[in-house]
Amino acid sequence: MISERKTSTLNGYLMLAIIFILALAIGWFAINGLSRNRELLSIPLLFAGIPFLIFMLKGLFVVNPNESKVLTLFGKYVGTVKEDGLHWANPLYARQRLSLRARNFTTEQLKVNDKLGNPIIIGAVVVWQVDDTAKACFAVDNYVEYVNIQSETALRNLAGKYGYDHFDDHGKEITLRSEGEVVNRELESELSDRLERAGIKVIEGRIVHLAYAAEIAQAMLQRQQATAIVAARSKIVEGAVGMVKMALDQLKSDGIVELDEDKKAAMVSNLMVVLCSDRSAQPVLNTGSLYQ
Repeated sequence: MISERKTSTLNGYLMLAIIFILALAIGWFAINGLSRNRELLSIPLLFAGIPFLIFMLKGLFVVNPNESKVLTLFGKYVGTVKEDGLHWANPLYARQRLSLRARNFTTEQLKVNDKLGNPIIIGAVVVWQVDDTAKACFAVDNYVEYVNIQSETALRNLAGKYGYDHFDDHGKEITLRSEGEVVNRELESELSDRLERAGIKVIEGRIVHLAYAAEIAQAMLQRQQATAIVAARSKIVEGAVGMVKMALDQLKSDGIVELDEDKKAAMVSNLMVVLCSDRSAQPVLNTGSLYQ
C-alpha cells in the first residue's frame, strides 16, 4: 500500500524572480533583434520564449496553512508538500489539494438493538483529520464518504456489544449509559482501526445522543422507576434491621426493661412499621399495663 512521503520543491519566490528575469531577457533580445532587422532570430525567440515562460509559471503553486498538495506525474505518486508558502515544482506534476484541518462529523441518529435486543436510538460525533495524504488519496475512492460510512458502522457494532443500562444498583457490566467514558474510548479505538486504511486520524469519538426507541420508551421508564423503588426499599429495610438490632441490644445492655420473646417480636414489628413506612406513624397510647 502507498504511504505518504515528503517531496522537495524549489522556493516559489526565487523561481518567480528567475522567470521574471528570463522574461526581461527574452524581451530585450527580441526588441534588440527587431531594431537591427534580425527578424529571423527575434520572431522565433518570441514564439518559443513566451510559451516557455507560461509553462514555467504553471510550476508555481501555493500551500496554505494546515493544507497539503499531493503531487503525481502521469499517474505515479511523487510525494506530498505540507510546508505552507509559495513553491515551484515540475509543471507536469498534477497537484491535488488536501486539507489537514480537524473536521467534525455527526452521525445520523441510528435505530439499533442493544446487547439485550432492546431498540435504542444512538448518535455520535467524530472529530478527525487526514494524517496520511497518500492513503487518503489512493487507498479509498472517497475518504470523506469512507469516514461517514465507517463511523456509522462502528457505532452500530458498539451499540450491539452493550446493554442500554442495567436495572439494579449492583450491576457490574459496562453499559452504554453508565460507563460513558469507557464506551467512548472503545468507540475511538474501533474508529481508529477502521479508518487507518484511509490515512485518517481519529481525534475524538463521543456518543452525544442515547435513548430508547419510541415504542418501548414508556415501558422502560416504568421499569426503571420500579427498579429504583425496589432498590430504595431494599436500602431502607437494611437500615431498619440494623436500627432495630441496635435498639434491642442497647435496651438489654442498659437494663432498662426486660422483654420476653413475644414483646420483642411486637417491638420489632412496630419499629419496622415505623422505620419502613413511607408515611408518618400515628402513635397509639396504651393506658393499661404492658400486657394489655
